[in-house]
Amino acid sequence: MTKPHWRPTRTSDLPAISAIAARIHPGLAERPDVFAEKMRLCPEGCRVLTADDEIVGYGLAHPWRLNRIPPLDHFLERLPGDADCLYVHDVAVLPDFRGGVARDYVTAIEELARAAGIATLALVSVYATRPLWERFGFRPVTADAELRAKLASYGEAATYMLRDLAAA
Repeated sequence: MTKPHWRPTRTSDLPAISAIAARIHPGLAERPDVFAEKMRLCPEGCRVLTADDEIVGYGLAHPWRLNRIPPLDHFLERLPGDADCLYVHDVAVLPDFRGGVARDYVTAIEELARAAGIATLALVSVYATRPLWERFGFRPVTADAELRAKLASYGEAATYMLRDLAAA
């Protein structure tokens, strides 16, 4: 088996992305059209992880505004002209292919952010992934009532996290 590697998404990847999302995030379902919109709005932030021509993971990221968490399963409609962060919407990798590959995606997204003059990465950690994101330099944000309300659709353990690229 060849070493898994990330490549840009294609429209034809959508069924595999949706299948992986349903398997990894059964309680956080999103329609394929929502994934497709992210791929269309920010193709350079959307990648799939392939191993022997099989898609075994994906990562979706796009420019956004700090502390403005996009609701799950909703269309963005357009990217903000005054984006001040690159929002990592999702990174999902099938269990048999984990082990360092998420770091490769985050490195690529960091490079994308820097090239766009964006100094912060943002994400919502779900399930028990906070330690993973902390290893990549993300730090939890203390959630006020407004932020907690936005996090509610992401589940009880959801944590909004930021990574300051200027400090990296």
